[in-house]
Amino acid sequence: MGDVFAHGNFRSVSQLSLKVSEMQQFFGLKVTGKLDSETLDVMKKPRCGVPDVAAYSTSPGNIKWKKNRLTYRIENYTPDLSVAEVDNAIAKALQVWADVTPLRFTRIYSGVADIMISFTRGAHGDGSPFDGPGNTLAHAFGPAAGIGGDAHFDEDETFTSGTSNDYNLFLVAAHEFGHSLGLGHSKVPGALMYPVYSYTDPSSYSLPQDDISGIQSLYGPNPDEPEKPRPTPPTTPNACDPNLVLDAVATLRGELMFFKDRIFWRSDPWSNTPQQYLIRHFWTDAPVDIDAAYESPREDRVFLFKGQKIWAINGYDVARGYPKSLSSMGLPESVKRITAALYDQATGKIYLFVDKMYYRYDEQTSTIDEGYPKPVEDGFPGVAGKVTAAFQFRGFTYIYSGSVIYEFSLPTKRFFRLLNNNYFLPC
Repeated sequence: MGDVFAHGNFRSVSQLSLKVSEMQQFFGLKVTGKLDSETLDVMKKPRCGVPDVAAYSTSPGNIKWKKNRLTYRIENYTPDLSVAEVDNAIAKALQVWADVTPLRFTRIYSGVADIMISFTRGAHGDGSPFDGPGNTLAHAFGPAAGIGGDAHFDEDETFTSGTSNDYNLFLVAAHEFGHSLGLGHSKVPGALMYPVYSYTDPSSYSLPQDDISGIQSLYGPNPDEPEKPRPTPPTTPNACDPNLVLDAVATLRGELMFFKDRIFWRSDPWSNTPQQYLIRHFWTDAPVDIDAAYESPREDRVFLFKGQKIWAINGYDVARGYPKSLSSMGLPESVKRITAALYDQATGKIYLFVDKMYYRYDEQTSTIDEGYPKPVEDGFPGVAGKVTAAFQFRGFTYIYSGSVIYEFSLPTKRFFRLLNNNYFLPC
């Protein structure tokens, strides 16, 4: 067990290149074998210290505990939280796995438990030293005697309870206990076992289906009936779903971005292999489940809309002063959300759709043009239904209405053809 990014462990440049290539392939990056800027950006993200493995959900060899009743012991506490907060976070993190398996966890207060839990920093005797603030948050060892099952948390991090600042202990612990039980890292963005930390509200947390499938492949389902019906586990959107309705589509410096729930796909127009990412993997403070998005070449920013708020994304950061209100664009207070946004390359105007109506916004004057809103059918004849996403590409305007796409010429107001929703997002 060790950090794939630990320094000085590789015997040759070719071996380092191989490791870098493996990591690039795992995260869906362009495989170069070199530490390019995109790869370095991923390496800087807060993450788990267990190496990324090719197996999608289980450790190599399907290593598992041979018993369903496991013990755990909290050896010490972080000063970041109260004792009660740590106890609750650890218990809740283990219960995430007990809810969907026959596994049951009992806490002990002395002696050696199956899962020993500690907060430590730097070198701490297991051959995998922590690296100070940022990057590696924690690591855990797969089922085995001795150190097997144990979970270590980097005390140089700041752990929190119930907030999106720093690192929520429950979320970090639930991930690490997945390793303690025999799971490897998942390649599925949105899965708990995805190696990069992403905040989710712990009060409404539900284990994603990818993680349920992985742990049940080792231990089987929970034989006990739950006291109350469990919510449907979240799944990662599938680009192959013919009924997929995207939240938004936008461009980003020549690439296409397709948003759905907590994730987005990035697609190079010249490639048929779009890559899937967590939104908060790229933009920690950005909203998820957005309503609309567009790129402004004039401001070199991507704007995201959710409810009555707007976020401006500049590189990997939310621009200072955001989020702002929809009314800051001159929209009336009666508009509670927009359903799509479109940047017109010919005029620089922004089209803001509200179901079957639309406004036209002038970035230079920061005002809504006179005479708006108008019915969508006036500006886009042939488009039926409410507009759910929109963007321009190679001189054409593409209007999404649910799972279909209208190809349209904005200057001539001419409709050309109706496309399936996977025309730009192949699976």
